[in-house]
Amino acid sequence: MFETALVNLYTRDIEAGIRFYRDLLGFEEAFRTPAEGLPSHVELRLGGFTVGLGDVEAARQMHGVEPEPGRPSMVLVIWSADADQAFARLVTAGVPVVRPPHDSGNGNRAALLQDPDGTLVEIVSKIR
Repeated sequence: MFETALVNLYTRDIEAGIRFYRDLLGFEEAFRTPAEGLPSHVELRLGGFTVGLGDVEAARQMHGVEPEPGRPSMVLVIWSADADQAFARLVTAGVPVVRPPHDSGNGNRAALLQDPDGTLVEIVSKIR
């Protein structure tokens, strides 16, 4: 019945979102529409996970919804070999910090940051 899934994040600035997920976090672009010019939807993959970025205006026109990017109703969790090192790299690139690296239980170390729309992004690694 169901075949696959992805998380779609609505964004006010799709190009900033692409730079964040592709250039800073290492996701690879897998799909975009339209194929040329400024896209209204892009899908990016990291390992077996896909995140979609959808333009707010396209969501209004196509689905009749009023998305509010950046509301803290979700967090995108990305595993890293070293949360502290990944955090330092992202901070150097100007990514907004919510909480610096900290031991978060279950043998994990985590940091919370924000993507260009304010969506929470948690960088996690196992404590060594």
